[in-house]
Amino acid sequence: MVLSFDLQGFILRARVLKLYRQALRTARRAPHQARGELNQTIRQEMEKNRGCKDKQKIRFLISEGLERLKGLDEMLDMQGCGL
Repeated sequence: MVLSFDLQGFILRARVLKLYRQALRTARRAPHQARGELNQTIRQEMEKNRGCKDKQKIRFLISEGLERLKGLDEMLDMQGCGL
């Protein structure tokens, strides 16, 4: 399977992967009993939109994901789940 990206597609893919890594890192801060489910939810959200080719929708999904990640991060901070 050969993937070809234009520059914009390549940059978007990199942003998506960065968001995924950030989400998984943030999930590590969650209480132990919640981590598995949180990791599974993160994975499902990414897989759900894996086939999306619409660059505008991908940008929207990235910004939505960043907002949700920010909310999770703040919630974990309030619960005292720091690093």
